[in-house]
Amino acid sequence: MSTWEGDEGYPISHRIGLMGALRALIRGLPLALLVFGCLALLLLLRVIEKPLFGLRRPWTPYITQFVCRNAFRLLGIRFTTEGTPIRDQGAVVANHASWLDIFALNAPQQVYFVSKAEVANWPGIGWLARATGTLFIRRDRREARAHKELFEDRLRAGHQLLFFPEGTSSDSLRVLPFKTTLFQAFFDPNLKEDMIIQPVTVRYHAPKGAEPRFYGWWGDMEFGPHLLSTLAAKRQGAVTLTYHAPLKVADFADRKALARAAENLVRAGLETSM
Repeated sequence: MSTWEGDEGYPISHRIGLMGALRALIRGLPLALLVFGCLALLLLLRVIEKPLFGLRRPWTPYITQFVCRNAFRLLGIRFTTEGTPIRDQGAVVANHASWLDIFALNAPQQVYFVSKAEVANWPGIGWLARATGTLFIRRDRREARAHKELFEDRLRAGHQLLFFPEGTSSDSLRVLPFKTTLFQAFFDPNLKEDMIIQPVTVRYHAPKGAEPRFYGWWGDMEFGPHLLSTLAAKRQGAVTLTYHAPLKVADFADRKALARAAENLVRAGLETSM
């Protein structure tokens, strides 16, 4: 899968300095304790939960939500939502701008990410993804039937699936064209009539005086330095989620029409804030 590299290069990175390092330490240590302490609790609870409930997770998602909500408090990033997340059976699609998206989209509702298979092997992020029930797939049209079966199993277990149709992350200032492959699974007769898709726009507001793409993470940017610069920021910005009206799969002729409608809503939500 190709990675979007942007057309303006990466933001200029500045040395964080002594005070920046101190801020990174003050924010980073509590964040690490929150994430890995709760991860240990989640894994312990999952030992009991899995044999009793299988795919269903009646307890552990509350731990994930607790972590994600409090991560923004520790980082000092303001977090707000607009609109209402779906509570019924369905899926969520959103634009992808940063590793912070994982925290942002998990905070208001219990969702299970659909991710490319390679992420499972990424240090740190891969471990967290597996522990929280991420569904790993290969974005290949030839595997559409397998995707459909996986989606059905998860939906029957009460999971709300979330995926990024762009297929990669951008610089947070734009929405890339939506890939349509994953939308096809929802047109199966067993899913189509009752299935809804909720588009969500993720908007980042850079700290005052910072480069507008400050929170964007894309291309070949390394996770460690980006995390460190975020922790070290003298001022922090904000993130806003806009939950658009759900789209009924049965109202669309095919996956391309559904993907186009979702993309238009997500892009409109981003453009109105600029």
